[in-house]
Amino acid sequence: MPKLLLGLLLILFCDKVIFIMAIPRSKHTKSKRNQRRMHIYIKHPALSICPKCGKEIRPHTLCWNCGYYKGKEIINLLEKLNKKERKKREKEIAVKEKEEKGKKPLSMEELSKR
Repeated sequence: MPKLLLGLLLILFCDKVIFIMAIPRSKHTKSKRNQRRMHIYIKHPALSICPKCGKEIRPHTLCWNCGYYKGKEIINLLEKLNKKERKKREKEIAVKEKEEKGKKPLSMEELSKR
């Protein structure tokens, strides 16, 4: 006979049927409950700065502002823009590159003065 039928037959022929339920050992206080939940919350994402455009991006991902990843252009975002938006974006990129070129690396003497 299958085990299920044997179990039913045993229950039918027994005069006492015992239900076994899970019983908590002791009451969990609000303090213990809240201490357990203390680390369950939404954390701020770790962000890094795109070296090409300077926008904040998730690490190890493509920059959706300029289309670059690790210094290489993966997606040409300028061709997807219309003429007005493309001109605006090109100006932003030109200004950013101009600022970078204006910053020259400090020599050892200049570093020691600071």
